[in-house]
Amino acid sequence: MEQIALLMSSFLFGGMMLFAVGFGPIVLKNLEGKTARLFIRNTFPHFYLFVLVSSFLAAVTVFVFVPFASMALLAIFFSTIPARQILMPAINAATDDGDWKKFKLLHALSVVITLVHIVIAGVVLCVL
Repeated sequence: MEQIALLMSSFLFGGMMLFAVGFGPIVLKNLEGKTARLFIRNTFPHFYLFVLVSSFLAAVTVFVFVPFASMALLAIFFSTIPARQILMPAINAATDDGDWKKFKLLHALSVVITLVHIVIAGVVLCVL
């Protein structure tokens, strides 16, 4: 069971890293501006769903071995809900309205949240 906990935590960490430093930049570099933005916009609900499911499953499997790490993974889970349900639609609305100042602020917030999630998942991996 400990190996499953490690794999689930690694899956979460790796998936977030891949999306943040691999997938997003590659899409923005290789697709035309409007197409890239629409494509990225349509992938974020799936990314957040991935984070929700994998952080919850990792938290459940880690709990028996390192309860504190489980709580950290649940923090990722619970903070992803408002990011997906409130922040992401607000970012999309700012884009649709052409409010680039608001977009930049909200997008920066989403980046910070994702980076914090990556750091938390990395710390969990270090303690497992």
